[in-house]
Amino acid sequence: MKWTNHPPKIILQRSFLFGITGIVLCFLALLNSYLRVLDAPMGPLNGVGLALLLVGLSLAVLVIRQRKLTPEIKERAQKMIVVLAVGLLFFILTL
Repeated sequence: MKWTNHPPKIILQRSFLFGITGIVLCFLALLNSYLRVLDAPMGPLNGVGLALLLVGLSLAVLVIRQRKLTPEIKERAQKMIVVLAVGLLFFILTL
């Protein structure tokens, strides 16, 4: 089943899950680079986190591009885009 066949509410929930997972993974990689809890390379973990942030951002954009959205869903998608874009920018600039 295609992603566009699901209702916008389901797509926004998946966008939130991808986004929050990406933020957590990037934050763990950033925290480990300063505290040195694990002596392991954090590049792959940070890369996966950034990829998940991009997927979440693209899903939120997919929702906002749909026609006939309720104002509530449209507002949620706009907030999700802003939050994920700021998170993505923050974690890219901390590299």
